[in-house]
Amino acid sequence: MARPVSVDDWMEIEAVNQPDGAWTTMMSRVAAFHHKHDFANAENNGHDMGYRVALTIEELGEFAAAITKGKPKEEAAEELADLLILILGHSLAMEVDLEAEFHKKVDRIMQRKARRGNLGIRVTEYTGEE
Repeated sequence: MARPVSVDDWMEIEAVNQPDGAWTTMMSRVAAFHHKHDFANAENNGHDMGYRVALTIEELGEFAAAITKGKPKEEAAEELADLLILILGHSLAMEVDLEAEFHKKVDRIMQRKARRGNLGIRVTEYTGEE
C-alpha cells in the first residue's frame, strides 16, 4: 500500500490507543474519529475545507484566550491539542501526506535566514521589499 492519506487508508492500520511518540498512532486515531462521525459524508460537512478553516479559527481563538487570559497551562495545552487534531484532520480531508509535507517544509525553512521584525525574529521568505 502507498503511504496512507485518506480516512479509509488509515483505517487499515491498527490503531494504538496510548501515547507512543509515533506519527501513525496520532493519524490513525484522528482517522478513527473521522470514521466514527462519518465526516466525509457530504451531509456532515466534516471534510468541507471552508467549514474546517472556520473551526480552526475558533480553536485558535480559544488557544489565544487561554494564553492572554493567563489560564492554567493545562487549559492552553488542551486548546493546542484541539488545533493539532484539526490540522491532522485537515490532511485527511484533503488526502495529503502531511508527514511528508512537514519534512519537505522543514528542509526548506532550515535553509532560510532569520530576520528581526518589529515584534521579534521570523524565519520567512519575506524580504520587506514587498
